[in-house]
Amino acid sequence: MPDASLEQLIEVRVHSRYLKEQSEPAQHRFAFSYTVVIRNHSAEAVRLLARYWRVTDGNNQVEEVRGPGVIGQTPLILPGSSFRYTSGAVLATAVGTMEGSYDMVTAGGHPFSVPIPLFKLVCPGVVH
Repeated sequence: MPDASLEQLIEVRVHSRYLKEQSEPAQHRFAFSYTVVIRNHSAEAVRLLARYWRVTDGNNQVEEVRGPGVIGQTPLILPGSSFRYTSGAVLATAVGTMEGSYDMVTAGGHPFSVPIPLFKLVCPGVVH
């Protein structure tokens, strides 16, 4: 199965939330959580091996994050199932974006990459 077809069969959805109780706007600290759901629409089990994030704040400052797995796991996602996790990010501005990719491998050993679509991190009430 070609990479493009396989990457299209792995669906990534993200929902972000501002964490007022962990933020300190006067100190330029804006905390957010994000919940990711990765759904495997393919006929083969896949394992998430690594992640890449590009985090951009409202001042266009970019931080790149790479590492193994997610939240200390390298989950195996069976056909027709999904994996869900929640993590967080802290920005120096009230708005920002995140996007990236997951490095994955099929049960048969075929490596591929799945894009994580751009999503926004926004404090409620901020007009931007």
